[in-house]
Amino acid sequence: MNPAQHGLDVMLCEVLGATISGGTASSPIGIDAISDIGGGSISRTLLVESARRRFFVKLNDARLAGMFAAEADGLSALARCPAVRVPRVVGYGTSGRQAYLVLEYLPLQALRAPGQGATAGQALAALHRIQGSEFGWPRDNFIGSTAQSNIPHRTWPFFFARRRLLPQLELAKRASQHSQLISSGERLAEKLAALFVDHQPAPSLLHGDLWYGNAAVDESGQLALFDPAVYFGDREADLAMTELFGGFPDSFYAAYRAAWPLADGFEQRKTLYNLYHVLNHLNLFGNAYLNQAERMINRLLAEIGR
Repeated sequence: MNPAQHGLDVMLCEVLGATISGGTASSPIGIDAISDIGGGSISRTLLVESARRRFFVKLNDARLAGMFAAEADGLSALARCPAVRVPRVVGYGTSGRQAYLVLEYLPLQALRAPGQGATAGQALAALHRIQGSEFGWPRDNFIGSTAQSNIPHRTWPFFFARRRLLPQLELAKRASQHSQLISSGERLAEKLAALFVDHQPAPSLLHGDLWYGNAAVDESGQLALFDPAVYFGDREADLAMTELFGGFPDSFYAAYRAAWPLADGFEQRKTLYNLYHVLNHLNLFGNAYLNQAERMINRLLAEIGR
């Protein structure tokens, strides 16, 4: 065994011993196997097997420990909905130079079958019926690896402009690029209330980053959610993102709408909500998303009447 692997084994033994027992790193447990699991673009992800128990472990640099703390908070929030399966948080923290998040390991499969889609749509509607008094969340968290501000506000257009669009535009501005995009985006943020004259959503509990890679079904066919960026917001924002990259079956949307119909104007607002994620991808991954973001902003400005 190479020294790096031995060090990882020792750290995980101590961490799992401490998180399971609620004790300290002086009570390690044995590990039978550690396997890398693909699919994590931000953190290293592992399946750790020990004494007939299995854990899903995320590792990253210790300076990103806050990201794991926010994820644990979001998972605990989603677990308030009995219609949704969420991996139980075993523990999180730092060990040396490593930040870690230890979760219950769930055997999952892609959400494909029509029956699974219908169950998932109904479950998401049940999640959205958990509501708050304001838009936002008691703590900030992350959308991918980007910090996400959740300072609460009672007005949804104000919240979405100030806590979602403008921070992404500020990140683009710091890169000293995309001046036309930034000026158009700032103009859109100023006029955002015009898109909500006939739509006053309630603050629903949102997953916040609901693309197909963050949803699956468990062994019983129940909707399983993970990697959240939770806050109270317009439920349409979750629905919009499920369409951004595809992957959800038609039965999912039919069941959601049967459980809780959407208001007129969703197609227009969908563009706005997905603009946030496209801007985040622009800031994280570069100019491949620039033209898409510009088209979305121009379409919304045209609908407002500039």
